[in-house]
Amino acid sequence: MSEIETRPPAADAANGLKKNAIGTGGIAFLVISAAAPLTVMAGVAPVAIGIGGIGAPMGYVIAGAVLLIFAVAFMAMTKHVKAAGGFYTYITLAMGKTVGLASAILAIISYNCLQIGVYGLFAVQTQAMLRTLFGLDVPWPAVALVAVAAVWFLGYRGIDVGAKVLGVLLIAETAILAVMGAGILANGGAQGISVASFSPEHAFTPGVLAILAICFAAFMGFESTVLYRREARNPDKSVPRATYIAVGFMSVFYAFIVWTVIQAYGDGDVMAAAGELADGMFFATINHYVGPWAEVVMYVLIVTSVYASQLAFHNAINRYVYMLAKDGVLPAFLARTHPKYKSPHRAGQIQTALAAIVIIICAIAGADPYKQLLIWVNTPGIFGIVALQGLVSVAAFIYLRRNPEAVTNRLLIPLSIASAILLFGVVALIAINIELLTFADALTNTILLLVTPLVFLAGLLSARRLRRARPDIFARIGSFETHDS
Repeated sequence: MSEIETRPPAADAANGLKKNAIGTGGIAFLVISAAAPLTVMAGVAPVAIGIGGIGAPMGYVIAGAVLLIFAVAFMAMTKHVKAAGGFYTYITLAMGKTVGLASAILAIISYNCLQIGVYGLFAVQTQAMLRTLFGLDVPWPAVALVAVAAVWFLGYRGIDVGAKVLGVLLIAETAILAVMGAGILANGGAQGISVASFSPEHAFTPGVLAILAICFAAFMGFESTVLYRREARNPDKSVPRATYIAVGFMSVFYAFIVWTVIQAYGDGDVMAAAGELADGMFFATINHYVGPWAEVVMYVLIVTSVYASQLAFHNAINRYVYMLAKDGVLPAFLARTHPKYKSPHRAGQIQTALAAIVIIICAIAGADPYKQLLIWVNTPGIFGIVALQGLVSVAAFIYLRRNPEAVTNRLLIPLSIASAILLFGVVALIAINIELLTFADALTNTILLLVTPLVFLAGLLSARRLRRARPDIFARIGSFETHDS
């Protein structure tokens, strides 16, 4: 069976990532934290309820089911790909170096859009917390730049330190949501407990289909488990386990929390409440059903939730850049790791500088931190990552067809086909319903949607140019130096 493994030159062995740094739990914490459960619930779920109605919980179940199908095909391929290049490696192996490099560039741009855009949300949420709890009014650019420095610091200290911090923050943010849900159920909700959200007439409505883009956005980052392969303990087992844990947990937890919030207002009144309260819905809910103290805790934890998401995406970006630099595509200094912490600190410095520059430009231009920095910058990232997931599904299908010995279950190939069809279907739904994500005009939405195909095209052209000008570097694309049979 063909296997691919990255083997850095012996002289550079001391410059690698930290081995055996994290296990299944650490990887799961990293990728679930990237999704920021409290943030996507308190900040975005009210929009899903307002559009999807009481069937909104099923939107998260459907998204989780599609991503679980993707994960099965993805992990089947992972067992035979020993490199740590994420989407980059998988697509290169099955579809060639040109498409692989274009995918790597798209992944870096998409993850940067997700990570940098969230600084706008961090600024808005922190401003709200400081104003509500302490009566302070701090300029949003100052808040965002402090967050940039804090993210850089933990990323610099290494993946094991970051995973521990993210684990604590993730437990805290999921706990406060669980407390809210328990409080609602203990009080019997507003009109008694109903399970109508999961009945077919409410679960498969046009409104639920319209919010699938929002629901898929709530899972962003789970696919980055494979980026931590070289830092994982027993990666053949820990990476797949972490992937399934992440998808399963988020799907069930999101659906449960949204369902309990619907119970808090009643099936007939929840859509009106979501429209009236908007992003204050969860805070008002926990205040009423648990107490004012819990609302204060939620204000604090939503800030740490956003921070955890930024740190997780920062780590993912750095590892993509690190692997491209190891392959010679990016400057060699980006492939250097810290002598003590073994973190890709040079890549982290570049990403930190880029985030700071974008924030400063937005501040000078008078951009709104929520509408422009968060929503408009995030949207191409969501679009790009889901498109890459679809492309990886195609890569899994091609790889499994070429390597029948890798097909350990006859359902793997059909699942890879189904995954590709479903994920590209989601890409189409995002494009059709983009105004639900951006609330922008048609021209702005068109520009945001064009980012992904234009970046991918630029990557293809760059790869073709590299093949002509630097065939030695082109041959190294894919995050591997050996291809053992």
